[in-house]
Amino acid sequence: MAALHKKQADTYVRGLAAESLAAWLLRIKGWRILERRWSCHQGEVDVIARKGDLVIFVEVKYRATIQSALDALTRAQWQRIEAAAEVYMTRFAKLPGCSWRFDAVCVTPWAVPRHFEGAWS
Repeated sequence: MAALHKKQADTYVRGLAAESLAAWLLRIKGWRILERRWSCHQGEVDVIARKGDLVIFVEVKYRATIQSALDALTRAQWQRIEAAAEVYMTRFAKLPGCSWRFDAVCVTPWAVPRHFEGAWS
């Protein structure tokens, strides 16, 4: 039982580290991070960022390979993120007129994270 909890804790810590790497990558690319781990009843978004009049809702995946990270993005996840994005954009009047899209950042061991713009629509 303790081994299971340790594995879950390791996965959680690895996820937080991947989200931090993704946020730094986006900052380097000129994005301003608005939120990290933002959640509402509909779902959670790992990173929300803005550049000019564009807001991106980013799902971060840590896997052994880029392809396995992309494969881990499921339709159900997309739907939850889209629903959460709707709530976010409605709730925050400071973003009127902004367009938005859904991106992914894939993090793999010992490599620079990869940012996939418009990972789904």
